Amino acid sequence: MAHRFSRREFLGKSALASAMTTAAAAFGAGTAKASPAMPQHIQGRHFGEVSAGELLAMPTRILGRTEARVSVIAFGCGSRLMMYGNDDAAVEALNLALDSGISYLDTAYGYGEGRSEAWVGQVAKTRRKEFFLATKIEPRDGDTARRILEGSLKRLQTDQIDLIHVHALHDREDLAKVEATNGVLNALYKLREEKVTRFIGITSHYDPAVLKIALERHDFDCVQMALNAALQGMTTGSHRMVLNPAMQGSFQQIALPVARKKNLGILAMKVMGQEALVGTGSGKSNAAKLLQYALSLPVASAVVGMPSHEIIRKNAAWARSFEPMPRKEMQEFSRRMAHANKLALDRKFFNHIDA
Repeated sequence: MAHRFSRREFLGKSALASAMTTAAAAFGAGTAKASPAMPQHIQGRHFGEVSAGELLAMPTRILGRTEARVSVIAFGCGSRLMMYGNDDAAVEALNLALDSGISYLDTAYGYGEGRSEAWVGQVAKTRRKEFFLATKIEPRDGDTARRILEGSLKRLQTDQIDLIHVHALHDREDLAKVEATNGVLNALYKLREEKVTRFIGITSHYDPAVLKIALERHDFDCVQMALNAALQGMTTGSHRMVLNPAMQGSFQQIALPVARKKNLGILAMKVMGQEALVGTGSGKSNAAKLLQYALSLPVASAVVGMPSHEIIRKNAAWARSFEPMPRKEMQEFSRRMAHANKLALDRKFFNHIDA
């Protein structure tokens, strides 16, 4: 597997300050455009005119075959949560997200080597029943994964996790490690049988063809994949990355149909390309429209990093006022965004693991 960034590196002070500034600016403008026609996959919506001071309820959707109901936007507890820098600030942000109606928290052992899980655990200690809890495990060896997940239970201060994902599926060689007899997948099957986790899943932002194979072969409950208007997704050749200039090979085109056919709980990530797609000028858009595009796909929830209280409030407000984007507008929007961004975005996430 290709080398991935050091988790310690993204906690460096200079990177922290730079990323915080970029992220805060990226979310500054735009509102979701209203549109007609309600897709059948959208459930739990609350629309209509509201009086001053009245708040629309957070929309929820069913997470596929799990039958769990989750908010349409999830709090991504990766590098953007790390930007809060300390326990008190991170826990305050998580509580604000829950207070804003966000009922899905997405963490991983790999985020700060358990630090993110520990922050989520501080919230779970008093509010565990208020949210759907997902974490992820990166090691491919089953024994190592199980040992780390035993620690995850302690850090998360819970006796059961709702969903554990195989973290960041890469290429075919990586899939072979995942599905080996002594691999992480068999360990997760056992943990599901033991009720340590209710559901298991897999995440990927790299090769949609490999994710498609994994979904077809194995008994997953959920999947989290890169779904954005720039049609992220590449294919792997013989020890190299192959980028398709024809803009084919996206997760939306290859892996999403399989997930829908199997009624998996589908979660979108990289909705804004970690702000790479946000801005003004050619090939850029505002955050609200990028979120609107993702939520107009057949997904249960979009996992988004939120490095400030302002961004938490804006994302929650956009989710509450969501209207699906018309199909023709989606096609034109993705054509424009993919033409300008796809190759650069695929390269950006070639060695990436943070969600």
